[in-house]
Amino acid sequence: MHMRQLAAKFLRRTHFPPQRFSSSSEITTSNAWPNSLSSKTKCSYKYGFGGPSWRMNSMDCYLWTILAGQAAIILGINANPVLADEPRESSSQNDLDTDSMFGFRKIEDGSVISNEHTAKWRLFSDKGREVFLQGKLDQAEKFFFSALQEAKEGFGEKDPHVASSCNNLAELFRVQKQFDKAEPLYWEAIKILEESFGPEDIRVGAALHNLGQFYLMQRKLDEADKCYERAVKIKRRVLGLNHTDYADTLYHLGMVLYLLGKEKDAEALIQESIKILEENGMGDSITCIRRLQFLSQMYLKSNRLAEAEDVQRKVLQIMELSKGWNSMDTVIVAERLALTLQSIEKIKETKELLERCLEARKSLLPEDHIQIAANLLHIARVAMLNSNRLRKINISEAIAELDKAKDLLHSSTRFALFYGKVLAQTVLI
Repeated sequence: MHMRQLAAKFLRRTHFPPQRFSSSSEITTSNAWPNSLSSKTKCSYKYGFGGPSWRMNSMDCYLWTILAGQAAIILGINANPVLADEPRESSSQNDLDTDSMFGFRKIEDGSVISNEHTAKWRLFSDKGREVFLQGKLDQAEKFFFSALQEAKEGFGEKDPHVASSCNNLAELFRVQKQFDKAEPLYWEAIKILEESFGPEDIRVGAALHNLGQFYLMQRKLDEADKCYERAVKIKRRVLGLNHTDYADTLYHLGMVLYLLGKEKDAEALIQESIKILEENGMGDSITCIRRLQFLSQMYLKSNRLAEAEDVQRKVLQIMELSKGWNSMDTVIVAERLALTLQSIEKIKETKELLERCLEARKSLLPEDHIQIAANLLHIARVAMLNSNRLRKINISEAIAELDKAKDLLHSSTRFALFYGKVLAQTVLI
């Protein structure tokens, strides 16, 4: 069955045409709710950059990288945070260094500044976002509290501006892992938005997505499932089946289902979210690449190596076209594919790909870099596998391959020892 049909079957949705808004509550994807933090994720790692692994890392680690990556931006690891101006997938365009982190969403609500409270609310909200992205969390907390107070005094206790301020504070507390403070603020924001715009409004959907992220980060999977399910219903009805923001929530719901052990349903939703991006001309985007990589890891973990290979080839093709081989991102993607090919005993292609990775690394990294040592080790392993295969065919060739493996291992060990010595000296200093 087609993945879109599977997704539709799982969600048991009836498609409604996109909602039309009255002039008083007109909303586009750029004004979901006023001056709120983004509900999207942006990730500080580059396609999983950080070195290859022989076996797939646990999905727990992968998920934590995706959801906890925001701390990297806030602590200043990323020098170029991206401000999101619309509720789209966190990792849509130009966010290689910010893929799966929450950013800030600055959204104009169309209201007229009518008194000193509303003016101060905007000032405190904007300043809070600014210092938040600079990693000054204590200052951000003060500004967000001030904004909340001004929103209540200037607009009233149940106004959407109050919901926005509640969400900003909730996001801040989530980053600080003060979960007990964050949760009631998320719920307060949702309650206000429901009372202001109705339970099926897109702003409620965005707030539910945020809350789903909050629960997913804590591994409260049942709660996250409920939030994402409801957010998907709202976004599907309001935005339609081919909207990237709908695809974002669909993807995160798929992640939750995967962690709940519902692999078939998860695969359908993640496949559908990827297809939506491709249909929107985002098939070569960082967002799509990241989702494809998650899908390939799902396949690897369930030992569906041929399907993992197909997905990894697709990712490598995208990387070759967009970045070429003069990029460590392409090298890492290629090496992952090589290790998958090795698992299914495509020895010749594995060797060729690893040698190309080694050539690229030597041109991009210092000659004594530890990644070069690791690359040599992978090639040595392939040589030993090939030697073992040749023993029954041609013993002289098998011995030659074994000799190559020994030389490679010697070089790899030499690099590793040198690197370890340098590292030890650094620690002592």
